[in-house]
Amino acid sequence: MSATSPPSPLRLWWTQRPPAAGAAVMATGIVSVGLHLTGHETLSRVALVISCAAWLGLAADFAVRLLRERARWVAEAETPGALTAVAATTVLGTRFAALGWQTLAEALLALATLLWPVLIVLVVGHWKRRMPGGVFLGCVATQGLAVLAATLAATESAAWLAHTALVLFWLGLVLYGVALFRFDLRQVLEGAGDHWVAGGALAISALAGSKLIAADSARLYLWNDDDHGVLRAVTIVLLVLDLAWYAVLLVAEFARPRLAYDVRRWATVFPMGMTAAATLSVCAAVDVSWLRTPGEVLLWMAVAAWLAVAAGAVDEARTALRSTGRR
Repeated sequence: MSATSPPSPLRLWWTQRPPAAGAAVMATGIVSVGLHLTGHETLSRVALVISCAAWLGLAADFAVRLLRERARWVAEAETPGALTAVAATTVLGTRFAALGWQTLAEALLALATLLWPVLIVLVVGHWKRRMPGGVFLGCVATQGLAVLAATLAATESAAWLAHTALVLFWLGLVLYGVALFRFDLRQVLEGAGDHWVAGGALAISALAGSKLIAADSARLYLWNDDDHGVLRAVTIVLLVLDLAWYAVLLVAEFARPRLAYDVRRWATVFPMGMTAAATLSVCAAVDVSWLRTPGEVLLWMAVAAWLAVAAGAVDEARTALRSTGRR
């Protein structure tokens, strides 16, 4: 093949993926986490393999753009979707930590920590009024770091990591509040899928809270009674608010159906899966056993949504490849 040969249709299609495509990794990764929490280990590992494959492909594309297409990389790094790189990395790290692969989880935490300050500054600096649901990805990426840091703090008995996670947890809530003022509420009825992140950001915040509670132990003694009480109360409130958002967004989907596939629909699956995972995690952390059944129901709803969106993605890719191949 000559150096001037045109790229294959598959390669051309892949390079056209927007940064928001990272939500596919987030969605698949959190479904894997939820399946693990409910004991469906085989399905969980299948989802993990799919998520890893997608992450590797997107990471390679991220690196190529950074090295060879710097102007495009900067332009895309200024969009909210760029933060899916951080969030997806932390979701995978959390799943690897659950497998006991601590070194890999720590490496992913380090990578996400390097990416986060660069991308958060670029993205927040370009926030404006009446934004779509992607505006909440600042909160999601920050809480993703908190979740992974708190998870590793518990397994490694590292108090400093837990305290860092606590700072990120509160910072994530601040970013949520700021994003809420920037969010265009009309997106609830008109959004293409990423409007669900308005609820998903609260879900990952509740998950972070549950991980901080679970990280405490007699060996570490992270929080006194007052700290523990505040964390418990805030975590429960976050979960309740997330479930309220979930109900509103679900009703809006029935009131104004948007059935056509859009890559931003992965940003619908992620909050659905994250709400399930948060419910199951909070159930264990605050010892509210009756939450397990709703958590399992929400998980299978997320799995169904994942299958529907994945089918749409495959069909869209097939159509795009045929169109590219005929040129």
